[in-house]
Amino acid sequence: MIGLSALELAEAVRSEQIGVAEAVKAYLERIENIDSQLNAFLTVSRKEALTRAEVVQKKISAGERLSALAGVPIALKDNISTTGVTTTCASKMLAGYVPVYNASVVDKLEQAGMIVIGKLNMDEFAMGGSSETGAFGPVRNPWDMTRVAGGSSGGCAAAVAGREIPIALGSDTGGSIRQPCSFCGVTGIKPTYGSVSRYGLIAYASSLDQIGPLGQDINDCAALLSIISGPDEKDRTCVIDKPFVFSQSVPERLEGIKIGLPSNYFHSGIDAAVKDSVLAAAEELASAGAEVEEFVMPLMDFLIPAYYIIACAEASSNLSRFDGIRYGYRSAEGKTLAEVYRLSRSEGFGLEVKRRIMLGSFVLSSGYYDAYYKKALQAQVLLKDAYNHLFKCFDLILSPVAPTTAYKLGENVDDPLKMYLGDIYTVSVNLAGLPSVALPCGFDGQGLPIGLQFIGDAFAEEKLIQAARVYQGRTDYHTKRPGWT
Repeated sequence: MIGLSALELAEAVRSEQIGVAEAVKAYLERIENIDSQLNAFLTVSRKEALTRAEVVQKKISAGERLSALAGVPIALKDNISTTGVTTTCASKMLAGYVPVYNASVVDKLEQAGMIVIGKLNMDEFAMGGSSETGAFGPVRNPWDMTRVAGGSSGGCAAAVAGREIPIALGSDTGGSIRQPCSFCGVTGIKPTYGSVSRYGLIAYASSLDQIGPLGQDINDCAALLSIISGPDEKDRTCVIDKPFVFSQSVPERLEGIKIGLPSNYFHSGIDAAVKDSVLAAAEELASAGAEVEEFVMPLMDFLIPAYYIIACAEASSNLSRFDGIRYGYRSAEGKTLAEVYRLSRSEGFGLEVKRRIMLGSFVLSSGYYDAYYKKALQAQVLLKDAYNHLFKCFDLILSPVAPTTAYKLGENVDDPLKMYLGDIYTVSVNLAGLPSVALPCGFDGQGLPIGLQFIGDAFAEEKLIQAARVYQGRTDYHTKRPGWT
C-alpha cells in the first residue's frame, strides 16, 4: 500500500480492496517508524484521523459520491489553519496555538472525503529556502539525510518523497512548493493567484502566497487542485468562478504547442547537471512534437530585488499582529507595554524572520518608500507586461526550478544572499501571479534529484498539466524513490 499514488490508493479504497482506516493506520505507522530521520511532521493527528476514517468509510460503503481522492490520507503545511489541531508556522511565536476554524481548503478536503493526518514542518512563517529556519529543527532530504529538503514547504516534499504520505498541501510565495519538489524529486503545482482560497493560510506576503498540491505525479496533483480550487466568499482575492475541471485524457504528443526556453537562465550560476537535464527535457518535448524556441527573459537583474522588497514589506505588515498581547508567545520578562512588544517579538521570532521584518520595515519607512518599495512595484508591473507579451508568442515557458540540487544542511544558513539567489528562476511566477508546474527531470552525479518547471499564462493550468502528462508519460524520473524507502 505504501508507495501507491494517491489516485491508485483512492481506487483501491473505492473498490474496497483497502479500507480507509487500514490506509490511515499504514501511513501513521510509517510516520512513526521513519519521521525521526526526516523531521517532516510537527503534529500527527492520530485520533482525529482514525475517527475521520470511520466516517469516510461509511460514506464510501453507502455509495456516496465524494471525489476522486476520497479515502486518501493527506498532510498540510503547518501554516494552514485546522480546527483543534496545533498550527505553529514552525515558530516559537505560535508554539501551542490551536485555531478555532478551518482554512477553506481544509473544509474542501473534508467535503471531498480526504483525511488530514498531520501538519508538516517548514521554514518559520514560510521565510526561507531550505526548511532550516523553523524553531523545531530542519527537515532532512530523503535522498540524502545530510542535505536540505528545500523550502519553505520542505516538510511537504520530504514527506511525499519519503512515502510518509501520498499527497500534501503546501504554499508557494516565491518558489516554496516548486523548489522543494526539485530537491526531493516530487511533483507540485503553484496555481494561478486567485484560483485557490487563502482564507486560513497564515500570511507571509498576501499578494504572493498561494496554496498548492505536492504529490508523486502530475495526475495526483491535478486531482487535488480540482478539489481545493474554486470561489470562496471568505477571500475576496479568490476570483475564479468555479473549480478547475481537468481533462482525463492523456495526450501522447504536443503538436501545435510552442514552448519558450529562456537562454539567459543557462549562462552562469547554474550547475552543469541541472543545465544538461533541463536542456535534455527540452529535447524530449521537441521529440514529442512541441516547437521549442529560445528567447531572452527580460528584467532578470530586477527579479530578486523586486521580489524580496515586496515580500518583506508585506511580511513586516502581516507579522505586526504578533505583539505578545493578543495571542502567541509572550515574554515573561516584559514589565512595560514597550518591553512586552520588544521582548516578545525578539524572543518569539527566529533570525530569518527578524531579518525580513527589518528589511520590510526599512523599505516602507519615510524617505525610502519611493526609492525601494515603489520602484519594486513598478518593476512588478513591467514584469507582468513582459509575460503578457511572451504568452502571445509561446504557449508555455520551460525553465529550471533551481540553479543547484539540494545542498548540505547548514551550508547557506550564514549567507542569506546566496540563499535568496537560489530563487532566481521561481520568483517571477509569483510576482506575475501565474501558474507553474514543477517536475523531476533527472539526477546529478551524486544521485540527487533535478527539477524543471513549466510556466503558463494566468488560469492556463490545463495546458501545464497536459504538457506535464506528456513529459511524465515519456520519462520515469517521477517514479524513482530513495533506495532506503
